[in-house]
Amino acid sequence: MDKSTIGGIILALAGILAGLIIEGGKIAQILQPTAAMIVLGGTIGAVMIQFPLPIVLGAAKGLVHVFLERGQDPNGLIKELVGYANQARKDGIVSLDGQLATIKDPFLKKALMLAIDGAEPQELRKMMELELDNQEEYGEKLSQVFEAAGGFAPTVGIIGAVLGLIQVMQHLEDITEVGKGIAVAFVATIYGVGSANILFLPWAGKLKIKFREEQVLREMKLEGVISILEGMNPRMLETMLMGFLPEYKQQPVAQKAAGASA
Repeated sequence: MDKSTIGGIILALAGILAGLIIEGGKIAQILQPTAAMIVLGGTIGAVMIQFPLPIVLGAAKGLVHVFLERGQDPNGLIKELVGYANQARKDGIVSLDGQLATIKDPFLKKALMLAIDGAEPQELRKMMELELDNQEEYGEKLSQVFEAAGGFAPTVGIIGAVLGLIQVMQHLEDITEVGKGIAVAFVATIYGVGSANILFLPWAGKLKIKFREEQVLREMKLEGVISILEGMNPRMLETMLMGFLPEYKQQPVAQKAAGASA
């Protein structure tokens, strides 16, 4: 689980609910299924109008990246590429053909297959950079879905509040019920603003970070394969690939190997 996402949601909700209780309110006062239905239904509907259905469904599946840590180990990837470089330097790049069946990552497998088939470095880079651009554009659209939801939710919440006020105005003869009705009506606004700023907009930001991390790994794979094709020294390749990672994530392959043997 992504502790930052889970902890952030819990902390935000706990802070808001604690403030409500301290001010003398009750949690039951903001538990309004009708308001939630108006806000969520209206927001999802507006998002579906703006984006094609495959993009909306892709964004829903992308929530897995928000709540779970499922990224590839970058140091493990570097170790794998350095291993391919050693094998290619010893037996030639064609010898890597036997490794293709064991590679699960489609981007790395495609790049390595093109290298084995004799593609020139410039041609290989051009073809794979096109795929990189497409992946980046797709990831950007998925995050835009939640950004749009964050923009629609507060407005839909206002619509819910107005609908509640319309019902209240029909019973002005009972002033005590009017006060209660107004309080209930504004719950939809709370749901709209709260879902936008606690859920949708933070989800969009987290997805951007996660997709960017995946994109960096793809760039690393491409540069690694091209460097193998050009015959770069494995030690130099490791140093070059480490440059793709922030310092706190860098762990030399030799160090990992020593730790494993110990």
